[in-house]
Amino acid sequence: MPVLGAIDKGSPMSQQNEGKVVSSELDGNNPVGRRAWLISAVATIGATAASVIAPSLLPAAEQSDTDPTRVPGRMPSPYGARASAETARRLTTATHSLTPHQSLHGIVTPSALHFERHHNGVPAIHPDRHRLLIHGLVERPLVFSMADLTRFPSVTRMLFIECSGNSGKEWKGPTGKMVQETHGLMSTSEWTGVPLSTVLAEAGIKPDAAWVLAEGSDAAAMTRSLPLAEVLKEALLCYGQNGEALRPEQGYPLRLVIPGWEGNTCIKWLRRLKLGAMPFMTREETSRYTDLMPDGTARQFSFAMEAKSVITSPSGGQQIEPGFVEIRGLAWSGRGAVTGVEVSTDGGRTWDQARLQEPVFPRCHTRFRFDWRWNGTEAILQSRCTDETGYVQPARAALVAARGVNSSYHYNAIQTWQVSPDGQVTNVQV
Repeated sequence: MPVLGAIDKGSPMSQQNEGKVVSSELDGNNPVGRRAWLISAVATIGATAASVIAPSLLPAAEQSDTDPTRVPGRMPSPYGARASAETARRLTTATHSLTPHQSLHGIVTPSALHFERHHNGVPAIHPDRHRLLIHGLVERPLVFSMADLTRFPSVTRMLFIECSGNSGKEWKGPTGKMVQETHGLMSTSEWTGVPLSTVLAEAGIKPDAAWVLAEGSDAAAMTRSLPLAEVLKEALLCYGQNGEALRPEQGYPLRLVIPGWEGNTCIKWLRRLKLGAMPFMTREETSRYTDLMPDGTARQFSFAMEAKSVITSPSGGQQIEPGFVEIRGLAWSGRGAVTGVEVSTDGGRTWDQARLQEPVFPRCHTRFRFDWRWNGTEAILQSRCTDETGYVQPARAALVAARGVNSSYHYNAIQTWQVSPDGQVTNVQV
């Protein structure tokens, strides 16, 4: 019986060596024909099938000391752990940690790798003692326990959360070496909770209420003023993340999640909601979280995160070899669903449409893919996305022309990765 993927040594497919794919259909840094690539993939599978079936055929350095088919595996555990060979982890500082997007698949960020941002550490809160106070311009001030909140009808949504400072250091130039450093302050999770509108309806909203102050239980007592009419539409009081309770660093036992808005409005360890007629003008919306403009003024209450994308592979710190490369990345918009992503391999001179991987949800990360054949010469990789409002992610020059370089927030310019002839990928700006 012939071996799957066996090929004639004189055929073009026999020119595969050390993982390099040679195509007779395309030359240069061009998209790969899907049919040609699939044929080569089958040949590759055939070439590796024997080593999968017979571990003893592997090189000595790759052989396990023990044949796993001859030794019983470990028993079930109370709480799962990842394989010992998997080492992706967050990069941490005193105030935040960064998600390793270059190592992840799909659109869901594992809870243990979801980025962190806190202003005075992660508090230890027992859910039985936690309370949510609702007061101010309401008919009936109320205090809810977690047991009270979990009794309300719940909803579950796939949503990204992005710190408004994500990519903020790139305003000054190409700073981050890896995508984890340039775009690591964003993550997507499945969030479960009760709609804010449901809980506020219990308290009764007075006619002159126009803003709500959300306050956390952390040592910083993080607070933000939020326009009531807007947050009533989709905001959630969340107690669940990716099928289990929130992690402590994500706001356990209760956090506010506002789809598409900057992460600091999604108050963690939520303990108080006060309704008022005007913004409360807290520190976090006056001296912080405002966008400094070129004329010296500051843009305030810029809540929504604009359309943005980034190539996660190949990306900074990685190295590729000539041949087939699947360009992969993430796109998202705080104003709705991503409708398209374009990829350029020549620094923006020409663009081609990437494939969007299903599912595509509004205000959620969307995975995109693009088939490319690298010929070993310098290449400049970029991606730009368009959302359902028609907004197109801007080039850096256009963004800087409109907003200058004095801000630390809401940087959503096109990210550029340079591939050198030796295959090294670095962060550059063009």
